[in-house]
Amino acid sequence: RLAVVYGINVIALIVVDWLFDSVFIDRWWPLLLGALVLTFGNLIIKPILAILTLPLIILTFGLAYFAINVLMLALAEWIAPDFSIDGFWTYVGATIVVWFVNVVVGWFLEKITPV
Repeated sequence: RLAVVYGINVIALIVVDWLFDSVFIDRWWPLLLGALVLTFGNLIIKPILAILTLPLIILTFGLAYFAINVLMLALAEWIAPDFSIDGFWTYVGATIVVWFVNVVVGWFLEKITPV
């Protein structure tokens, strides 16, 4: 399961790099490392932050949870070399694209996987 989530994040970052001119991922190493950081950030750090900020998430009707997702993408950008995202709105758009790719590919994999 972890390898599948990692693979989906690799695909998501490829799509983000393709869609946005202000996202720069140079070659495979930054892409693979960025996807690894994004995967582990979403699996380990994000749930902890979500629990700690639960009242704020409720108060902002989930907007704080979206900010945590942006933070996970920023963490991947910060750790991976030759991976940069320029601009606030690019972070917002890239976060939405990463979410969308995860939902679509996850749904597709559920449909083709025999039960």
